[in-house]
Amino acid sequence: MRSVTFSMGVSLDGYIVGPDGGFDWTAPDDEVFRFWIDEIRGVGVHLLGRRLYETMLYWETADQNSTLDDAELEWAALWNPLPKVVFSTTLSAVQGNARLASGGLAEEIERLRAEPGEGDIAIGGATLAAEAAALGLIDEYRAMVYPVLVGGGISFFPQREHRVDLELVETRTFSSRVVYLRYRVAH
Repeated sequence: MRSVTFSMGVSLDGYIVGPDGGFDWTAPDDEVFRFWIDEIRGVGVHLLGRRLYETMLYWETADQNSTLDDAELEWAALWNPLPKVVFSTTLSAVQGNARLASGGLAEEIERLRAEPGEGDIAIGGATLAAEAAALGLIDEYRAMVYPVLVGGGISFFPQREHRVDLELVETRTFSSRVVYLRYRVAH
């Protein structure tokens, strides 16, 4: 069965964006960007909330930008054909290889898990991930921890009313002092 993963950059104090909505501190260096490229290769479908979808729209036409380096072109070449499901109550249409979710999050994940296919079901966006976590649908948490304290904003980890035990699967420290942590939900 395909795993559901939540993977994002996060400040050391646990936020994916700061109190002003900024996330410039997550701009990856070459080594971290290469890691993200390798990680996206293992994704079969990406579920996104509206805000993350709108942020990632940049990549739909980025390959037409003559200033992109080889790594950015490689990312665009992997991201664009990747199937995406967008959860939004305000969008009426989406672009590229994306579709609007036709059902609730649990129903979409159940359907995607039942379909033949390889690769993880990745969830992007804190609000969508919080809903998936509350429903017990996330199999792995993958945090790219940046050495910064932003003091507030949108939390990587949803506020939960029950304990979730995790098993450490992988760690990696980059030369930029960014630390990757991969945990599997213990059953």
